[in-house]
Amino acid sequence: MSEPVRAVIFDFGGVFIDSPFTALVEAAAASGLDPEVVLEVVFGPYDRDTDHPWHRLERGEIRLAEARDGIVALGEERIGRTIEPFDLLAALAGGGVRDEFVACCRAQREAGRRTGLLTNNAAEFEEFWTPILPLDELFDDVVDSSAVGLRKPDPRIYHLALDRLDVRADETVFVDDAIGNVVGARAVGMRAVHVGPQRADVAAALSELEAHLS
Repeated sequence: MSEPVRAVIFDFGGVFIDSPFTALVEAAAASGLDPEVVLEVVFGPYDRDTDHPWHRLERGEIRLAEARDGIVALGEERIGRTIEPFDLLAALAGGGVRDEFVACCRAQREAGRRTGLLTNNAAEFEEFWTPILPLDELFDDVVDSSAVGLRKPDPRIYHLALDRLDVRADETVFVDDAIGNVVGARAVGMRAVHVGPQRADVAAALSELEAHLS
């Protein structure tokens, strides 16, 4: 019999706001670039934790300007042309807050569950993303990869988030839009919900989460 759920840990991008991966794919296609190649060049293999410049940025090892230079070099090597990540990343600013997940998070706290935010992010983005949600109202704890020097799907960052909430993996549900991060959460013993890339996928994800809670 499964343990009762005492905590829910959410990702940020692709859960509370529209998926950054979807935005980048659309921006790449509009620029006449192969979206899959651009995803690999800009974000690296996102189901693994590597030395790709974006991964190093999210671990806080390098600054945004150095990551940009590394991504430009990778673009020239992979496709023979310059990919300007700042132009493509401007697409990530589009879209609004998914109120359904905000309401869900509030409901978890009202039900007495612990809530956490576990995000792969860059230190330079903090001033832009943190005002989007009332973090203190929604979450008992926030783990930002760039602040702790770890990023999903490294098992250590999941264990850190669990420790900071004082809960076990088997009594926690994790919600993320990147399938590699969902797999990583399950590997450490958490139940996990994958959120599809479109807004139409939100209802199915919330229904799956509710099934874990009941």
